[in-house]
Amino acid sequence: MIEFAYPVCFVLLLAPVIMYFIAPAYKEKRSSIQVPYFEQLVDITGEKPQKGAVILSRKHIQKLLLILAWLCIVVAMAKPEVIGTPVTQQKSARDLMIAVDLSGSMAVEDFVLPENQSNEVDRLTAVKQVLRKFVSQRDSDRLGLILFGDAPYLQAPFTNDLDTWLTLLNDTQVGMAGQSTAFGDAIGLSISVFNSHETQNRVLIVLTDGNDTASKVPPVEAAKVAAASNIKIYTIAIGDPIAVGEEKVDIAVLENIASITGGQSYQAIDTQALENVYEAINELEPELFESQTFRPKTSIHYIPIALFLGLYLVSLLIVTLRFPNVKKGAN
Repeated sequence: MIEFAYPVCFVLLLAPVIMYFIAPAYKEKRSSIQVPYFEQLVDITGEKPQKGAVILSRKHIQKLLLILAWLCIVVAMAKPEVIGTPVTQQKSARDLMIAVDLSGSMAVEDFVLPENQSNEVDRLTAVKQVLRKFVSQRDSDRLGLILFGDAPYLQAPFTNDLDTWLTLLNDTQVGMAGQSTAFGDAIGLSISVFNSHETQNRVLIVLTDGNDTASKVPPVEAAKVAAASNIKIYTIAIGDPIAVGEEKVDIAVLENIASITGGQSYQAIDTQALENVYEAINELEPELFESQTFRPKTSIHYIPIALFLGLYLVSLLIVTLRFPNVKKGAN
């Protein structure tokens, strides 16, 4: 199917007709020869002398070529486009932000990986491994990454490029954001990032293994602002739940944050428990798509232009080879 981007241009087809009736015919003056026996010629031919002008006339083929050439120009100006078959694209309908605690306590080696039961690894290593599996199941989501310690930092803005996201996650190290835990400020930063996008489905997953010790905004207050921005928060407490001091996880605060925003709170004391948490989140937050259908358009305005050039060359050839063909018209 062919459509025209600027169909209003077809009004120009009337321009030659209007000019034909409004503008006078083109007249060309030519030199004449004066002969002493003019009267004798008049008597012999029987023609009556009169003043006049020569009006050039065109052959029918020339008139046809002019009409076709103008039609090609107008069609090219209207920009014809070939409309292709409908194409449906699906894109992510959810922004998923993951905030990871990089405080000093994440270096504690109390996690055992399923493939290596004999050696314990630090908490951050376990989180990275389980996150790789979780992220591989979120192909339809735009993922973001926030790291927090003394302060929160945006490590990766929302992206569909999961390989780049995982690379940025793998580059993280314990303590690179400081030794403290700015949990509330991490929520605040995520709110700012979410509000810069128009997506309505917003999910924040926070992994932490300690109390909030460095935030300017209390976590619960930040959660209330997040709820007002339609952000659902899932909190995951990592490590030993009976720890003391800065490594003690305030389970009550995490549960309160999740409850305020309509999310869930989990505890992960080992790798298997952490995997179970992500499986539960996958069930609660299934993949969500937005479908967009469009018909691709391919401009073919070059075709009438090429035809015009061809007609122009043909008309030049005719003018070059034709014999003079004029008629006299009264002035």
